Amino acid sequence: MDGQLDRRAELSEFLRTRRARLKPQDVGLPDFGRHRRVPGLRREELSQLAGVSVAYYTRLEQGNGQNVSAEVLDSIARALRLTDAEHAHLTHLAKPKQQRRRPAARAQQPVRVALLQLLESIDTVPAYVTGRRSDILAWNRMAAALFGDWGELPAQERNWARLVFLNPEYRELFVDWDQKAYDMVSFLRMDAGRHPDDPRLSALVGELSVKSEEFRRLWATHDVKEKSYGVKRMRHPLVGDLTLSFETFRLVDDDEQAFVTYHAEPGSPSAEALRLLASWGRDAAAALTT
Repeated sequence: MDGQLDRRAELSEFLRTRRARLKPQDVGLPDFGRHRRVPGLRREELSQLAGVSVAYYTRLEQGNGQNVSAEVLDSIARALRLTDAEHAHLTHLAKPKQQRRRPAARAQQPVRVALLQLLESIDTVPAYVTGRRSDILAWNRMAAALFGDWGELPAQERNWARLVFLNPEYRELFVDWDQKAYDMVSFLRMDAGRHPDDPRLSALVGELSVKSEEFRRLWATHDVKEKSYGVKRMRHPLVGDLTLSFETFRLVDDDEQAFVTYHAEPGSPSAEALRLLASWGRDAAAALTT
């Protein structure tokens, strides 16, 4: 996967997999059971639901989406019962005329000095900044205590997808690793839809596809999602089990960067575990990087 992802192939596979997951009864159509030769809806059925011709939809599912209108995409998204994230992904892949083209990303995404200062000032909550491709751009001392000292890693390895799929310690750190892995691939899919011409993203997907069977399987589903908050269960080698809530804040002036925090319920065992990690500092960070 050198150079760039094939936008036409991505569009084709995304539409095909979304259509295949719908059953006729899901959309109020008769189901003829064993007489159906394809999983999910037929192209004819989806075209009828979306109010477009079969020929038009077929061209779109073959990856010919350059001239499709936003209105048609909306109709197809409703027919396929896409989530908001899936609808956005479809729009990115089809690239209607209304979509604004973005400049190519620089090799390194700089983090504003004021944001770095804010990170350093937060001394009781793990926090970090991520960029395109799930790259980890900056972090505070508490994030290092919880996740390991990313400063000890080569710059190209400071990437959430690499850590989740290629670092055995992270498989142990996240109690619900399967969900973390699914979320990670879904985020990368969204990124690939926005930036199919990003050679570093293409190289990352290619490397992970070669090195991780789990990544290959999840990538083939074409699932996408965006999640800005939630709860993660972790098992840290020094303080044991933690249940932490995370919040993700997209920067207004650069929505490719996100400020992420983790916190525990006040007075909970997890809050005490974070307090211990803060007191141990570098010793805690070394537990996941040595």
